[in-house]
Amino acid sequence: MKLLKKIIVGLAMVPTLALANEAGFPLDRAPDQSSKLESLQNGAKLFVNYCLNCHSAAAMRYNRLKDIGLTDKQIEGNLLFASDKVGDLMKVALSPKDAKEWFGAAPPDLSVIARAKASEAGSGPDWLYTYLRAYYRDSTRPTGWNNAVFDNVGMPHVLWELQGAKRGAHIEEIKEVKKDDKIVGFAKTVISFDENGNRSEETTPLEGMEHHVGKHVSLGKAAGGKLSSAEYDHAVADLVSYLTWMGEPAQDTRKRLGPWVLLFMGIFVVLAWRLNASYWKEVK
Repeated sequence: MKLLKKIIVGLAMVPTLALANEAGFPLDRAPDQSSKLESLQNGAKLFVNYCLNCHSAAAMRYNRLKDIGLTDKQIEGNLLFASDKVGDLMKVALSPKDAKEWFGAAPPDLSVIARAKASEAGSGPDWLYTYLRAYYRDSTRPTGWNNAVFDNVGMPHVLWELQGAKRGAHIEEIKEVKKDDKIVGFAKTVISFDENGNRSEETTPLEGMEHHVGKHVSLGKAAGGKLSSAEYDHAVADLVSYLTWMGEPAQDTRKRLGPWVLLFMGIFVVLAWRLNASYWKEVK
């Protein structure tokens, strides 16, 4: 019995250990601005101008933007391309074949991306909010950009004009040194990128065998953008809030009706319980 308990405790610790070993760049908490129509409208504008060139949102129609306070005239004048109509789906002209050739993989549809990116590390909005603020210059990458959240990402930094084209990073990583499939030591690799993406690397052996394998990324300050750091964070929060809303446009209605539905169900349960008691009283 004691052995069984030890096995159960050991198995329970496996997910925790796996999570600790796979821990990546920490996610920031995304501001929830889904209740602010002006934030959702700005997020929709950013989405159409910066995301919809490559990423589609095939589960969303333009006219659904009326739910966040926009009129058909505003949608037509500010958010539609020349050949699109208000009732059309948010699709892109970029073919999957060309996208795979240019970027290595077809850009995913963003209709429910805020829900798809949820994990033990944080919510989908948290992942998106951190990801869009974690780009740094890397001259070794085809696009000239890399990302602390998504290492070796194929997507370029589409918001660089807003955040800035200059940003460095400092990466420290401890790895195992193996010989004949056995761990014989540890080494520390330090990789630095200046604000233009120029890379320098240095690896040094570590003494002793008591080291934890891991990676730590420190990002430099972005410079040269149209927006200040605070303004850029606010713009990304608007974009993420829109992506979150787009994943479930009826969520505000659901949240508003939820308490009334629960109240109705509570009253119904009480009535059904008393009716059942009255019925069986007559039967007896």
